[in-house]
Amino acid sequence: MLDVIGIDMPCIDLNVNVKKFPKPNGGERIEKMTWQGGGKVASGMVAAARLGAKCAMTGAVGNDVNGRFCIKDFQYHGIDVSGMRIREGCTTSLSVVLSDAETGGRSIMSNPGNSPRYAPDEIDADAIRSAKYLFVAYITDTVKEAIRIAREAGVTVVIDADGYSEELMECIPLIDVFIASDFCYKKMYQSEDHEANCRDTMAKGPKIVIFTRGEKGCVGVSDQGFFNIPAFKVDVVDTVGAGDVYHGGFIAGLISGRTVEETARFASAVSAIKCTRIGGRAGIPTTAIVERFLKDGVIEGEELDQRVEYYTRGLEHV
Repeated sequence: MLDVIGIDMPCIDLNVNVKKFPKPNGGERIEKMTWQGGGKVASGMVAAARLGAKCAMTGAVGNDVNGRFCIKDFQYHGIDVSGMRIREGCTTSLSVVLSDAETGGRSIMSNPGNSPRYAPDEIDADAIRSAKYLFVAYITDTVKEAIRIAREAGVTVVIDADGYSEELMECIPLIDVFIASDFCYKKMYQSEDHEANCRDTMAKGPKIVIFTRGEKGCVGVSDQGFFNIPAFKVDVVDTVGAGDVYHGGFIAGLISGRTVEETARFASAVSAIKCTRIGGRAGIPTTAIVERFLKDGVIEGEELDQRVEYYTRGLEHV
């Protein structure tokens, strides 16, 4: 039986770290550069798999080198890709992600590719029914159909609600674990009464509500109560994928039997550790690394550095 199945249109990121963002007609030396997989659900699934969950990925990529990289990276992390569609003659989404140390921010330039989106008639309903969790992000017709199948089968639905939309609001009653960004929170609510607003969202249907708040940590509520968890302090190298990885860490935490608050703290630690390395995936820790960090604040970095080196090799391992 699967622990979690995800739906996404995976992409590839060229991650570039510089000391400061170059001015127009100027230049800046690249400090670090790697090719890594990207995508909200895609990277969350890699995090869940790295933390021990049995995962399957569905969606579509082109049959170009970027698409092959996405597939190989899932396989590298032990994720079942039998449900992925490879579109002949199509290209896969590519992003150039420039992170600068001066501001701690990032700038993203994207080419979405031309691979058609994963369609409702391509859904493997049996695969969804065989999973404990369905992990989604953007609300599309395909995602709506997948959610319908999951709910009929008693599969827990988890969403990465990074952006706000009316369709998202309409789907809240169908979501079991609602994890949203601070951007989404500010679109939904004008007040800073986090507990009241979390409970308001939970009253709409979800059993668990979490709002991630970046460097401020996260807030959440379930039938176990409300909590406010501050962010962990680490030496940040790159925040790319921090939210995506949090979601994967949260699912892995639930699978392991932690309480909701323990799970939120676990996911926060996973995200914080990720931020100590370049890109969205190289810094994803194992459970052992997370537990050591939670115990005494130490990040065992040797394995993470080996992963950075692996991704620094570029596309050659495709």
